[in-house]
Amino acid sequence: MRARRCPACSVIDLEMTDESGGRSVHEWRDDLIRRAQASGPPVPTAVCHPCDGPAMSAACRATALGLIQPILIGPEAKLRKTADEIGVDLSSFQLEFTPHSHASASRAVAIVRSSGARILMKGSLHTDELMAAVVDPVSGLRTERRVSQVYVTHLSTYPRQLIITDAAINIAPTLLEKRDIVQNAVDLAHCLGLARPKVAILSAIETVNPKLQSTLDAAALCKMSDRGQISGADLDGPLAFDNAINPEAAAEKGIRSSVAGQADILVAPDLVAGNILAKLLIYLAGADAAGLVLGASAPVILTSRADSEATRITSCALAVLASRAASSAGAM
Repeated sequence: MRARRCPACSVIDLEMTDESGGRSVHEWRDDLIRRAQASGPPVPTAVCHPCDGPAMSAACRATALGLIQPILIGPEAKLRKTADEIGVDLSSFQLEFTPHSHASASRAVAIVRSSGARILMKGSLHTDELMAAVVDPVSGLRTERRVSQVYVTHLSTYPRQLIITDAAINIAPTLLEKRDIVQNAVDLAHCLGLARPKVAILSAIETVNPKLQSTLDAAALCKMSDRGQISGADLDGPLAFDNAINPEAAAEKGIRSSVAGQADILVAPDLVAGNILAKLLIYLAGADAAGLVLGASAPVILTSRADSEATRITSCALAVLASRAASSAGAM
């Protein structure tokens, strides 16, 4: 395993290769990081309240990998204490001092809003604090789109990366909110090189039943796609989970479509279903994963306190690719 030292800290950055120099067991994660590194220089990133070891260490490692150019935002005493604990030299970072976590969220959003940063990264504050600042109608980062969260996952048992949405933001989305949730995920899939992603709108069954609202929403979303209200993807639904990801299950039910059995994107009917599905894949099926919030004027890296450092770094890489794509689209 090769290693290099972050210039700002005493932590060794381990490159994800094996002792023999062969390819990593996490090839998908490595490839995503390499693509982000090759896409251009480090992206200015507002790191909001990185006042614990995992949050600051992740920012440090993402910097060492050439992914981000961080602005660390938080109370001075807490930032310096955390830096001392993990051996980080703060003199190499841009710092913004705030009195508390609420102020950190407001300041981080303001920096992104003023174009001082192009990515927003959550540190050790609560998700509600950060997202309240993001969606503030006056001072936030809202656009015409509904914000939504995506997990990009990779499993050894599935032949392609799998995007799951929404598992963290929208509790019981309406039909129009689901339209934005789908489009956000489709746009991210384009960033990952999928020209025409296959989107499965999930429910418990594969037929429309007026007693089950998720089946009605799925059918409507497919028709919205036909009419151009959702673009850049092939949609099918309602589909049960097995019909969406298993060709044999789809064939057994007589489902014939370009999506069934080979989905790239799974759209959950609500937050509970999406959250359970994503965490089941991560914690029981061993999926590699990266998470991102989309639909705001900049990508938001919304990591959990339970996330590993590898997940945080991969999420940074994902945000870099999304930010590059947005910049390219804006330049056209």
